[in-house]
Amino acid sequence: MTKAEIVSEVAKTTGIEKSQVLAVVEEFTNVVKGSLIAGEPVYMRGFGSFIIKHRAQKAARNITRKTTMVIPAHNIPAFKPAKVFVNAVKEK
Repeated sequence: MTKAEIVSEVAKTTGIEKSQVLAVVEEFTNVVKGSLIAGEPVYMRGFGSFIIKHRAQKAARNITRKTTMVIPAHNIPAFKPAKVFVNAVKEK
């Protein structure tokens, strides 16, 4: 499902105009991104958590050039679904 499909579905079920729903969806994503950039996770009870995972430094190999390079430690955004959400998906 794409963002446009989400906007259409929410607009259809709530009766709110698509332009307003799009603005809300855009702002939601901006708030989540901003929070994660600031190092603060976002918890949504019954849905899941947007968290930051730390990846340690590691060595990687380029097989074609037969060289080794170091990938520095870094943070990546991740989503951890709530148990209720996981169980609902398992039932389908």
